[in-house]
Amino acid sequence: MELRQRCHTFFSGDKPTTAAEDFAAMARFCEANDIAHDAYGEGALVQGFEKKIADLLGFEKAVFCITGTMVQSVALRLACEAAGSKAVALHPTAHVLLHERSNHQFLDHFKSLHVGDPFRTWTASDLAAWPDRIGAALYELPMREIGGQLPDWTDLEALKAYCRERNIHLHMDGARLWEASAGYKRSLKEIAQGFDSVYVSFYKGIGAHAGAMLLGRADFIAKADTWMKRMGGNVYRRSPYVVSAAMRFDERLAKMPAYLERTQRLYDVLRDFPQLQVNPARPHVNMLHVYFPVGRERLTEIRNELAAEHGIWLFGGAKHAALPDQSSIEWYVGEALSTLSDAQVREILALVIGKLASSRKSSPT
Repeated sequence: MELRQRCHTFFSGDKPTTAAEDFAAMARFCEANDIAHDAYGEGALVQGFEKKIADLLGFEKAVFCITGTMVQSVALRLACEAAGSKAVALHPTAHVLLHERSNHQFLDHFKSLHVGDPFRTWTASDLAAWPDRIGAALYELPMREIGGQLPDWTDLEALKAYCRERNIHLHMDGARLWEASAGYKRSLKEIAQGFDSVYVSFYKGIGAHAGAMLLGRADFIAKADTWMKRMGGNVYRRSPYVVSAAMRFDERLAKMPAYLERTQRLYDVLRDFPQLQVNPARPHVNMLHVYFPVGRERLTEIRNELAAEHGIWLFGGAKHAALPDQSSIEWYVGEALSTLSDAQVREILALVIGKLASSRKSSPT
Protein backbone atom coordinates (compact mmCIF):
# COMPACT_ATOMS: atom_id res chain seq x y z
CA MET A 1 0.00 0.00 0.00
CA GLU A 2 3.05 2.28 -0.11
CA LEU A 3 2.09 3.42 -3.62
CA ARG A 4 -1.40 4.33 -2.42
CA GLN A 5 -0.03 6.31 0.50
CA ARG A 6 1.99 8.48 -1.89
CA CYS A 7 -1.15 9.55 -3.80
CA HIS A 8 -2.92 12.89 -3.31
CA THR A 9 -6.11 12.27 -5.32
CA PHE A 10 -8.55 9.47 -4.51
CA PHE A 11 -11.56 8.42 -6.51
CA SER A 12 -13.40 5.99 -4.25
CA GLY A 13 -14.35 6.15 -0.58
CA ASP A 14 -12.51 8.54 1.72
CA LYS A 15 -9.10 10.10 1.49
CA PRO A 16 -6.85 8.14 3.88
CA THR A 17 -6.04 9.62 7.25
CA THR A 18 -3.20 8.81 9.60
CA ALA A 19 -3.56 7.04 12.92
CA ALA A 20 -2.38 10.21 14.64
CA GLU A 21 -5.10 12.27 12.96
CA ASP A 22 -7.81 9.75 13.85
CA PHE A 23 -6.78 9.37 17.47
CA ALA A 24 -6.48 13.13 17.90
CA ALA A 25 -10.03 13.60 16.58
CA MET A 26 -11.29 10.89 18.94
CA ALA A 27 -9.55 12.55 21.87
CA ARG A 28 -11.17 15.90 21.03
CA PHE A 29 -14.60 14.23 20.84
CA CYS A 30 -14.09 12.48 24.17
CA GLU A 31 -12.97 15.67 25.88
CA ALA A 32 -15.82 17.73 24.43
CA ASN A 33 -18.44 15.14 25.41
CA ASP A 34 -16.96 13.96 28.73
CA ILE A 35 -16.71 10.38 27.46
CA ALA A 36 -15.83 7.63 29.94
CA HIS A 37 -14.66 4.13 29.09
CA ASP A 38 -17.06 1.24 29.29
CA ALA A 39 -16.31 -2.07 31.01
CA TYR A 40 -17.31 -5.06 28.88
CA GLY A 41 -19.89 -2.92 27.10
CA GLU A 42 -21.43 -1.44 30.26
CA GLY A 43 -21.38 2.35 30.34
CA ALA A 44 -23.22 5.47 29.22
CA LEU A 45 -21.33 5.74 25.92
CA VAL A 46 -22.16 2.27 24.62
CA GLN A 47 -25.71 2.06 25.98
CA GLY A 48 -26.49 5.55 24.77
CA PHE A 49 -25.29 4.78 21.23
CA GLU A 50 -27.17 1.48 21.17
CA LYS A 51 -30.40 3.23 22.20
CA LYS A 52 -29.85 5.96 19.61
CA ILE A 53 -29.57 3.47 16.77
CA ALA A 54 -32.45 1.33 18.09
CA ASP A 55 -34.72 4.39 18.22
CA LEU A 56 -33.60 5.52 14.77
CA LEU A 57 -34.55 2.17 13.22
CA GLY A 58 -37.60 1.53 15.39
CA PHE A 59 -36.47 -1.51 17.39
CA GLU A 60 -36.79 -2.39 21.06
CA LYS A 61 -33.13 -3.12 21.62
CA ALA A 62 -29.69 -3.05 20.04
CA VAL A 63 -26.30 -4.47 20.97
CA PHE A 64 -22.90 -3.30 19.74
CA CYS A 65 -20.43 -5.91 18.50
CA ILE A 66 -16.93 -5.69 17.08
CA THR A 67 -17.61 -7.56 13.83
CA GLY A 68 -20.55 -7.94 11.48
CA THR A 69 -19.50 -11.50 10.73
CA MET A 70 -20.24 -12.46 14.34
CA VAL A 71 -23.50 -10.51 14.36
CA GLN A 72 -24.89 -12.14 11.22
CA SER A 73 -24.04 -15.72 12.14
CA VAL A 74 -25.52 -15.34 15.64
CA ALA A 75 -28.70 -13.67 14.40
CA LEU A 76 -29.41 -16.34 11.81
CA ARG A 77 -28.51 -19.18 14.15
CA LEU A 78 -31.00 -17.94 16.74
CA ALA A 79 -33.70 -17.35 14.13
CA CYS A 80 -33.32 -20.90 12.84
CA GLU A 81 -33.39 -22.40 16.33
CA ALA A 82 -36.64 -20.59 17.09
CA ALA A 83 -38.20 -21.71 13.80
CA GLY A 84 -37.09 -25.31 14.08
CA SER A 85 -35.42 -25.18 10.65
CA LYS A 86 -31.78 -24.53 9.75
CA ALA A 87 -32.65 -23.38 6.22
CA VAL A 88 -31.75 -19.74 5.51
CA ALA A 89 -32.77 -18.19 2.19
CA LEU A 90 -30.27 -15.70 0.79
CA HIS A 91 -29.01 -14.28 -2.48
CA PRO A 92 -26.11 -16.08 -4.22
CA THR A 93 -23.94 -12.98 -3.72
CA ALA A 94 -24.66 -12.58 0.01
CA HIS A 95 -21.70 -11.51 2.12
CA VAL A 96 -22.30 -14.55 4.33
CA LEU A 97 -21.55 -16.79 1.36
CA LEU A 98 -18.70 -14.91 -0.30
CA HIS A 99 -16.68 -13.27 2.46
CA GLU A 100 -17.10 -15.13 5.75
CA ARG A 101 -15.02 -18.27 5.09
CA SER A 102 -18.12 -20.53 5.12
CA ASN A 103 -18.44 -20.07 8.88
CA HIS A 104 -22.13 -20.99 8.81
CA GLN A 105 -21.19 -24.44 7.52
CA PHE A 106 -18.08 -25.19 9.56
CA LEU A 107 -19.64 -23.91 12.79
CA ASP A 108 -22.98 -25.53 11.98
CA HIS A 109 -24.98 -22.30 12.35
CA PHE A 110 -27.41 -22.87 9.47
CA LYS A 111 -27.82 -24.23 5.93
CA SER A 112 -28.06 -21.84 3.00
CA LEU A 113 -30.64 -21.84 0.20
CA HIS A 114 -29.59 -19.69 -2.76
CA VAL A 115 -32.56 -17.62 -3.87
CA GLY A 116 -32.97 -15.64 -7.09
CA ASP A 117 -30.70 -14.75 -9.99
CA PRO A 118 -27.06 -13.86 -9.15
CA PHE A 119 -27.29 -10.65 -11.21
CA ARG A 120 -30.66 -9.34 -9.97
CA THR A 121 -32.34 -8.51 -6.70
CA TRP A 122 -34.77 -11.19 -5.50
CA THR A 123 -38.45 -11.18 -4.64
CA ALA A 124 -41.10 -13.09 -2.70
CA SER A 125 -41.81 -15.19 -5.81
CA ASP A 126 -38.19 -16.36 -5.80
CA LEU A 127 -38.58 -17.38 -2.18
CA ALA A 128 -41.90 -19.13 -2.88
CA ALA A 129 -40.15 -21.36 -5.43
CA TRP A 130 -38.57 -23.30 -2.55
CA PRO A 131 -40.81 -26.03 -1.06
CA ASP A 132 -38.69 -26.32 2.09
CA ARG A 133 -39.57 -25.13 5.56
CA ILE A 134 -37.48 -21.97 5.73
CA GLY A 135 -36.34 -20.75 9.12
CA ALA A 136 -35.01 -17.36 8.09
CA ALA A 137 -34.40 -15.15 5.08
CA LEU A 138 -31.51 -12.71 4.77
CA TYR A 139 -31.89 -9.65 2.56
CA GLU A 140 -29.01 -7.28 1.85
CA LEU A 141 -29.90 -3.62 1.35
CA PRO A 142 -28.36 -2.56 -0.96
CA MET A 143 -26.75 -5.58 -2.66
CA ARG A 144 -23.08 -4.73 -2.91
CA GLU A 145 -21.93 -7.49 -5.27
CA ILE A 146 -24.35 -6.38 -8.00
CA GLY A 147 -23.38 -2.72 -7.89
CA GLY A 148 -25.44 -1.56 -4.95
CA GLN A 149 -28.85 -2.44 -6.39
CA LEU A 150 -32.02 -1.99 -4.37
CA PRO A 151 -35.23 -3.93 -4.98
CA ASP A 152 -38.32 -1.98 -5.97
CA TRP A 153 -40.07 -0.74 -2.86
CA THR A 154 -43.26 -2.65 -3.72
CA ASP A 155 -41.24 -5.86 -4.10
CA LEU A 156 -39.57 -5.30 -0.73
CA GLU A 157 -42.91 -4.70 0.97
CA ALA A 158 -44.32 -7.85 -0.66
CA LEU A 159 -41.37 -9.86 0.66
CA LYS A 160 -41.94 -8.53 4.17
CA ALA A 161 -45.58 -9.56 3.98
CA TYR A 162 -44.74 -13.02 2.60
CA CYS A 163 -42.28 -13.74 5.43
CA ARG A 164 -44.65 -12.42 8.06
CA GLU A 165 -47.53 -14.59 6.81
CA ARG A 166 -45.35 -17.72 6.84
CA ASN A 167 -43.52 -17.00 10.07
CA ILE A 168 -40.14 -16.71 8.33
CA HIS A 169 -37.68 -14.60 10.33
CA LEU A 170 -36.63 -11.78 7.98
CA HIS A 171 -33.15 -10.50 8.72
CA MET A 172 -31.54 -7.51 7.03
CA ASP A 173 -27.88 -7.33 6.12
CA GLY A 174 -27.86 -3.57 6.48
CA ALA A 175 -24.12 -3.05 6.20
CA ARG A 176 -24.98 -0.18 3.84
CA LEU A 177 -28.45 0.64 5.12
CA TRP A 178 -27.42 4.28 5.58
CA GLU A 179 -26.92 4.51 1.81
CA ALA A 180 -30.22 2.71 1.11
CA SER A 181 -32.16 5.35 3.03
CA ALA A 182 -31.00 8.01 0.59
CA GLY A 183 -31.66 5.71 -2.36
CA TYR A 184 -35.25 5.01 -1.35
CA LYS A 185 -35.81 8.56 -0.05
CA ARG A 186 -37.41 6.94 2.99
CA SER A 187 -36.55 6.97 6.67
CA LEU A 188 -34.44 4.25 8.22
CA LYS A 189 -37.40 3.30 10.41
CA GLU A 190 -39.69 2.87 7.41
CA ILE A 191 -37.18 0.64 5.63
CA ALA A 192 -36.51 -1.47 8.73
CA GLN A 193 -40.20 -1.91 9.56
CA GLY A 194 -41.21 -5.50 8.78
CA PHE A 195 -37.75 -6.95 9.40
CA ASP A 196 -37.39 -9.09 12.51
CA SER A 197 -33.71 -8.20 12.96
CA VAL A 198 -31.22 -5.86 11.34
CA TYR A 199 -27.43 -5.73 11.25
CA VAL A 200 -25.72 -2.41 10.55
CA SER A 201 -22.06 -1.57 10.08
CA PHE A 202 -20.21 1.51 11.27
CA TYR A 203 -16.89 1.19 9.44
CA LYS A 204 -18.22 1.07 5.87
CA GLY A 205 -20.36 4.11 5.14
CA ILE A 206 -19.83 5.84 8.48
CA GLY A 207 -16.04 5.48 8.55
CA ALA A 208 -15.49 4.10 12.06
CA HIS A 209 -12.48 1.92 12.83
CA ALA A 210 -14.68 -1.18 13.26
CA GLY A 211 -17.97 -2.19 14.78
CA ALA A 212 -21.48 -3.36 14.06
CA MET A 213 -24.84 -3.51 15.76
CA LEU A 214 -27.67 -6.02 15.89
CA LEU A 215 -31.21 -4.76 16.41
CA GLY A 216 -34.44 -6.60 17.20
CA ARG A 217 -36.81 -7.53 20.01
CA ALA A 218 -35.38 -7.27 23.51
CA ASP A 219 -35.51 -11.03 24.15
CA PHE A 220 -33.84 -11.80 20.81
CA ILE A 221 -31.04 -9.30 21.48
CA ALA A 222 -30.48 -10.70 24.98
CA LYS A 223 -29.94 -14.17 23.52
CA ALA A 224 -27.70 -12.77 20.79
CA ASP A 225 -25.62 -10.91 23.37
CA THR A 226 -25.00 -14.16 25.23
CA TRP A 227 -24.01 -15.97 22.05
CA MET A 228 -21.63 -13.23 20.95
CA LYS A 229 -19.90 -13.44 24.32
CA ARG A 230 -19.60 -17.19 23.84
CA MET A 231 -17.94 -16.56 20.49
CA GLY A 232 -15.32 -14.19 21.91
CA GLY A 233 -17.01 -10.86 21.23
CA ASN A 234 -16.97 -9.63 24.84
CA VAL A 235 -13.98 -7.30 24.58
CA TYR A 236 -13.08 -5.33 27.68
CA ARG A 237 -13.24 -1.91 26.03
CA ARG A 238 -15.77 -1.12 23.28
CA SER A 239 -15.23 2.62 23.72
CA PRO A 240 -12.54 3.12 21.04
CA TYR A 241 -14.80 1.60 18.39
CA VAL A 242 -17.98 3.29 19.57
CA VAL A 243 -16.28 6.70 19.80
CA SER A 244 -14.96 6.40 16.24
CA ALA A 245 -18.53 5.69 15.09
CA ALA A 246 -20.46 8.09 17.32
CA MET A 247 -18.29 11.11 16.51
CA ARG A 248 -18.92 10.69 12.76
CA PHE A 249 -22.40 9.23 12.65
CA ASP A 250 -24.72 12.24 12.44
CA GLU A 251 -22.56 14.16 9.98
CA ARG A 252 -21.95 11.19 7.69
CA LEU A 253 -25.59 10.10 7.72
CA ALA A 254 -26.67 13.62 6.77
CA LYS A 255 -24.32 13.54 3.77
CA MET A 256 -25.79 10.41 2.16
CA PRO A 257 -28.27 12.32 -0.06
CA ALA A 258 -25.42 14.53 -1.29
CA TYR A 259 -23.30 11.46 -2.04
CA LEU A 260 -26.16 10.04 -4.10
CA GLU A 261 -26.51 13.31 -5.99
CA ARG A 262 -22.76 13.25 -6.71
CA THR A 263 -23.16 9.69 -7.99
CA GLN A 264 -25.88 10.83 -10.39
CA ARG A 265 -23.55 13.50 -11.74
CA LEU A 266 -20.80 10.89 -12.10
CA TYR A 267 -23.13 8.82 -14.26
CA ASP A 268 -23.68 11.89 -16.46
CA VAL A 269 -19.91 12.15 -16.95
CA LEU A 270 -19.48 8.42 -17.58
CA ARG A 271 -21.92 8.56 -20.51
CA ASP A 272 -19.19 10.36 -22.44
CA PHE A 273 -16.84 7.40 -21.92
CA PRO A 274 -18.60 4.45 -23.63
CA GLN A 275 -15.55 2.23 -23.12
CA LEU A 276 -16.59 1.99 -19.47
CA GLN A 277 -19.78 0.09 -18.65
CA VAL A 278 -21.62 0.60 -15.37
CA ASN A 279 -23.81 -1.56 -13.19
CA PRO A 280 -26.54 -0.70 -12.35
CA ALA A 281 -27.64 1.30 -15.39
CA ARG A 282 -28.79 4.11 -13.08
CA PRO A 283 -27.57 4.75 -9.55
CA HIS A 284 -29.61 3.17 -6.77
CA VAL A 285 -27.24 4.34 -4.03
CA ASN A 286 -23.85 6.06 -3.92
CA MET A 287 -21.90 3.09 -5.24
CA LEU A 288 -21.50 1.32 -8.58
CA HIS A 289 -19.48 -1.29 -10.41
CA VAL A 290 -17.53 -0.29 -13.50
CA TYR A 291 -16.46 -2.73 -16.23
CA PHE A 292 -13.26 -2.18 -18.23
CA PRO A 293 -12.29 -3.78 -21.57
CA VAL A 294 -9.05 -5.26 -20.18
CA GLY A 295 -8.20 -8.14 -17.88
CA ARG A 296 -7.75 -7.76 -14.15
CA GLU A 297 -3.96 -7.85 -14.30
CA ARG A 298 -3.75 -5.07 -16.89
CA LEU A 299 -6.32 -2.94 -15.05
CA THR A 300 -4.28 -3.25 -11.87
CA GLU A 301 -1.20 -2.14 -13.81
CA ILE A 302 -3.12 0.90 -15.09
CA ARG A 303 -4.12 1.77 -11.53
CA ASN A 304 -0.50 1.58 -10.40
CA GLU A 305 0.72 3.61 -13.38
CA LEU A 306 -1.76 6.39 -12.62
CA ALA A 307 -0.65 6.35 -9.00
CA ALA A 308 3.05 6.52 -9.85
CA GLU A 309 2.76 9.07 -12.67
CA HIS A 310 -0.07 11.32 -11.47
CA GLY A 311 -0.65 10.62 -7.77
CA ILE A 312 -4.18 9.34 -8.50
CA TRP A 313 -5.55 6.28 -6.72
CA LEU A 314 -8.40 5.00 -8.87
CA PHE A 315 -9.71 1.96 -6.98
CA GLY A 316 -8.84 -0.69 -4.42
CA GLY A 317 -8.98 -4.06 -6.13
CA ALA A 318 -10.09 -5.31 -9.55
CA LYS A 319 -12.04 -8.50 -10.20
CA HIS A 320 -12.27 -10.89 -13.09
CA ALA A 321 -15.47 -10.49 -15.11
CA ALA A 322 -17.52 -13.18 -16.86
CA LEU A 323 -16.10 -12.32 -20.28
CA PRO A 324 -12.41 -12.68 -21.22
CA ASP A 325 -10.35 -9.48 -21.40
CA GLN A 326 -12.80 -7.75 -19.12
CA SER A 327 -12.63 -6.82 -15.43
CA SER A 328 -14.60 -4.79 -12.94
CA ILE A 329 -14.05 -2.49 -9.99
CA GLU A 330 -16.23 -0.90 -7.33
CA TRP A 331 -16.50 2.82 -6.79
CA TYR A 332 -17.99 4.09 -3.55
CA VAL A 333 -18.92 7.74 -3.95
CA GLY A 334 -18.05 9.44 -0.70
CA GLU A 335 -15.86 12.25 0.58
CA ALA A 336 -13.03 11.64 -1.89
CA LEU A 337 -15.07 12.02 -5.06
CA SER A 338 -17.16 14.82 -3.55
CA THR A 339 -14.03 16.98 -3.48
CA LEU A 340 -13.44 16.51 -7.22
CA SER A 341 -15.20 18.64 -9.82
CA ASP A 342 -16.76 17.13 -12.94
CA ALA A 343 -13.89 18.62 -14.94
CA GLN A 344 -11.33 16.86 -12.74
CA VAL A 345 -13.25 13.59 -13.06
CA ARG A 346 -13.20 13.95 -16.85
CA GLU A 347 -9.45 14.56 -16.82
CA ILE A 348 -8.87 11.43 -14.73
CA LEU A 349 -11.12 9.30 -16.91
CA ALA A 350 -9.37 10.62 -20.02
CA LEU A 351 -6.07 9.38 -18.57
CA VAL A 352 -7.67 5.97 -18.01
CA ILE A 353 -9.00 5.84 -21.57
CA GLY A 354 -5.53 6.71 -22.86
CA LYS A 355 -4.07 3.79 -20.92
CA LEU A 356 -6.78 1.49 -22.27
CA ALA A 357 -6.04 2.62 -25.84
CA SER A 358 -2.33 1.91 -25.43
CA SER A 359 -3.21 -1.53 -24.05
CA ARG A 360 -5.18 -2.37 -27.20
CA LYS A 361 -2.37 -1.19 -29.46
CA SER A 362 0.16 -3.37 -27.66
CA SER A 363 -2.09 -6.47 -27.69
CA PRO A 364 -1.08 -9.23 -30.14
CA THR A 365 -3.30 -9.50 -33.22
